[in-house]
Amino acid sequence: MLEIGKIGRIKSRTNKKRYNLGFSAGSKTCGRGQKGQLSRSGSSHPYVGFEGGQTPLFRRVPKRGFNNIFRVEYVPLNLSVLNTFEDGSEITPELLIEKGWLHPRGRVKVLGGGELTKKLTVKAHKFSQSAEAKIKSAGGTVEVVSA
Repeated sequence: MLEIGKIGRIKSRTNKKRYNLGFSAGSKTCGRGQKGQLSRSGSSHPYVGFEGGQTPLFRRVPKRGFNNIFRVEYVPLNLSVLNTFEDGSEITPELLIEKGWLHPRGRVKVLGGGELTKKLTVKAHKFSQSAEAKIKSAGGTVEVVSA
């Protein structure tokens, strides 16, 4: 719903304030308020998280340990989950992404939890020793995929 402005016109069509053109055109402070850092010319917040000179929160909070930016995380996948696939099928990371079990940039590690009763061809980034042994004993094959 459109409001009516002071002059009687619809607000979306009123002229915008003409700042710095004297008292008749707007206000003496031009919408900046009275005093303070933001009322001065050339003022700007230096960065996100700036708190007016006070030590910012991210510098006050203690930091511990070492965060390795090159860390590679794997999504665990148990053998019991692989039993849901058809006998003789090929399981790849692309198939797991399609099913929504794996993020497109994720890596998968097959773990030996549960029993495998079907003959499958499993392609993954990593395998635990028990998972590899169980897949081979069921008659399937294991293939390591590079990232």
